[in-house]
Amino acid sequence: MSLSSLHWRLRVILREIWVRVTAFGVLGIITALGSAGFGHLLPGDLGLKMGADSVEPILKIMATAMLTVTTFSLQIMITAFGAAQTGATPRAIKLMQTDQITQNVLASFIGSFVFSLVGIIALQTPIYDSSGRFLLLVVTIGVVAVVVISLLRWVQHLSEFGRLGDVISRVEDAAASALKQRCADPFMGAHPWQDPPTGVFRVKSPRTGHVQHVDVHQLQAIAQRHECRIWLSAEPGCFVHPAADLVLCDALPTDAGAREALEEVIIDSFAVDHARDFEQDPQFGLIALAEIASRALSPGINDPGTGIDILGRLMRVLADWNPVEQPDLRNDRLYVRSISSDQLIDDAFSAIARDGAGLFEVALRLQKVLAALAQITPEQFARPAARQAHQAALQSEAALPLGENRARITAAAKALAKGEEPSQTFEPRG
Repeated sequence: MSLSSLHWRLRVILREIWVRVTAFGVLGIITALGSAGFGHLLPGDLGLKMGADSVEPILKIMATAMLTVTTFSLQIMITAFGAAQTGATPRAIKLMQTDQITQNVLASFIGSFVFSLVGIIALQTPIYDSSGRFLLLVVTIGVVAVVVISLLRWVQHLSEFGRLGDVISRVEDAAASALKQRCADPFMGAHPWQDPPTGVFRVKSPRTGHVQHVDVHQLQAIAQRHECRIWLSAEPGCFVHPAADLVLCDALPTDAGAREALEEVIIDSFAVDHARDFEQDPQFGLIALAEIASRALSPGINDPGTGIDILGRLMRVLADWNPVEQPDLRNDRLYVRSISSDQLIDDAFSAIARDGAGLFEVALRLQKVLAALAQITPEQFARPAARQAHQAALQSEAALPLGENRARITAAAKALAKGEEPSQTFEPRG
């Protein structure tokens, strides 16, 4: 496993909530027992003068309170996850689970509970003298201060956590971050895709699922070691299975053992799981935003305002899509496909065009968003935006009951096809 792959896996692990909870719990144990070890550094009669015996009832109160607050906070967190899943999209749950404020608050609560529990147990043993008890009291006051600050942050955070607007913003930020990263490095440091020669060696995926991460640095090292070239067939976000190609390689192993060894090191460069990941997959963020809009536009919810809001966010994310023309070539033995503008437009707007075809305000806003993207970056989105606008207009013609509205949508699509800006009088107020 290369350093880049190890760094990615470590970063994924550190995003899990149990890591911080465990770290704070261990810190609580060390802090509680450390007071006994460093108590001898203080004057022996200091604890008697400062009332160090009061630390035990304080710890009991803290232990009871932290257990209650932690249980209540976990219930709130689970409720917020459920609300996000039903009101937005299940794909956003992973972003909420990695929320740093939530993880820090829960970790501080559990760490304080562990600290109190260990302190109470330790006080029943002779490891604390009067100076150690005083030091434990000082540390307890510091822990109480941390708990109070965490409670204040938690109360403020709960005013937005799990709300629809908060979930949408998280998905938008994840999509924008991944898109900007890929925009700055459209070929992942490799050559643009070229058709491989005939007779290449194909490496299949042993697992079924989505590619979450590709270690291109390790693939480059493999290609250098075998003096060959590698074509990346399965990029982050691709769905793979045992019949799907991960890579194509022009190295021709001479025997079964060499072939198996080469396959093993190449497969190790891919992280495949049942779900997609936002980090290396810009299209996943666009799809998740479109899913939220589709849910809002469903007859059961009927919330065109959220659909219009999502259209504006999609335009804001895609407006920055302008890949550099001459990216750095770090992996000169690899060939990677770029993400086409047609793919981005389809991922972002196809579902909204279908589900919002019968809502005039949504259909017209879609036309104006597509026109704006075509004007912002015409070299990227002029043609795919016009194509998507034409398809959306055809769907609206079949879904809108009022002929005047159908005519307005069609006129907006035709104006975009001609490179004209849709008339501002088309857009309804509100």
